[in-house]
Amino acid sequence: MVSPDEKTDEKSFLPPPASSASAYAHRQKNNSVVRIFSVVAFYWVASLAVVFLNKFILSTSEYKFPFPLFVTWFQLIVALIILMICGALGQSFKTFSVIPPYECEMNIARKIAPLTFMYVMMLAFNNMCLQYVEVTFYQVARSLSIIFNIIFTYTLLGGKTSFPALVCCSVVFMGFVVGSYGEINFSWEGIIYGVASSVFVALYGIYVKKTLIYVENDQWRLLHYNTTLSVFLLFPLVLFSGELQNVVNVYFLGETNFWILMIVTGITGFIINIAMFMQIKVTTPLTNTISGTAKACFQTALAAWYFQNEISTMNGIGIVLALFGSGLYSWVRYKEMPHK
Repeated sequence: MVSPDEKTDEKSFLPPPASSASAYAHRQKNNSVVRIFSVVAFYWVASLAVVFLNKFILSTSEYKFPFPLFVTWFQLIVALIILMICGALGQSFKTFSVIPPYECEMNIARKIAPLTFMYVMMLAFNNMCLQYVEVTFYQVARSLSIIFNIIFTYTLLGGKTSFPALVCCSVVFMGFVVGSYGEINFSWEGIIYGVASSVFVALYGIYVKKTLIYVENDQWRLLHYNTTLSVFLLFPLVLFSGELQNVVNVYFLGETNFWILMIVTGITGFIINIAMFMQIKVTTPLTNTISGTAKACFQTALAAWYFQNEISTMNGIGIVLALFGSGLYSWVRYKEMPHK
């Protein structure tokens, strides 16, 4: 026995007409496509902004601030401040609740410190590479991360790589060699820093999975520790490299526009973390792979147009080989993954 107020319309239990169900499914599919497209576009914008802004401030802007370690350190400070603010706001506002409250416990920090060292080296060598090479060649200079990933997977984890994946790596390496040989503005410093960045990108990718267990697989908590430890770990490098002493003597330190540019680069460096998390969460591994490869191609073409970089025939062939090999490797690895 139910009261009149508790009675439920029997029609609500009936399935919707076929036409209505079809329209609903179509709307859901469109919403899904729009969401994926929006997330991928957000990742592209954030990723391109990070690369171009760093290149701009390091060597092509009116300031030409050639201090990559200091720039990296300042960006980490900006990211740490944002994490603290968002973590505090998340306790009161649902919009920011995805980022947990700031934490830094010493017993956990000690376990994460080795990973942070790799993280710092990855970021530092990345910006140092950007200072010396053109953005068109940047992706080639860092393409060896795939090869180092295979090497470290075998030596550290005992994992084996299939023959098709090894063939793809040989294409990447060939692109690196040809692209380096044909680079008009060739720089040994840029090549060395690019290779070093690739080494630490590969190591970071391997160790991050091991380290996540210390923060209950929460990537945001890991970012808290990584960012905090990185600020303290990188400062001695900035100091002993001589960059800090030289930065103090720069004539435009008192200009507001310069610091606005520095803060913007720090914000975009933080936003790329959000974009990466969103793309991994919303898209499939295949979409994520295609997005990364397509973004690399677009980034190279955009850099050639924006910075008016002259590309030799050999350099162009090397860029194409490196990008093609990287994309093919990602496809092969995706096909080899177990799918449910």
